Amino acid sequence: MLVLTRKLGESIAIDDHIKIVVVQIKGKQVRLGITAPKETKIHREEVYTSIQEQNEHASQSQFTGVKK
Repeated sequence: MLVLTRKLGESIAIDDHIKIVVVQIKGKQVRLGITAPKETKIHREEVYTSIQEQNEHASQSQFTGVKK
């Protein structure tokens, strides 16, 4: 894991297409702005995990719902 320190207004570049900017720091919260191509999927981790779990559940139910 790469750990970087950034101040308000500073940014991080990922490859040539993604930029993350520290937009606001308020107490223990940091607000980030992300610029990326439209086809790049960006989610909070808890949302991403939920999507993965739903996809896994859906793929399993497809197999159990088929009658032979």
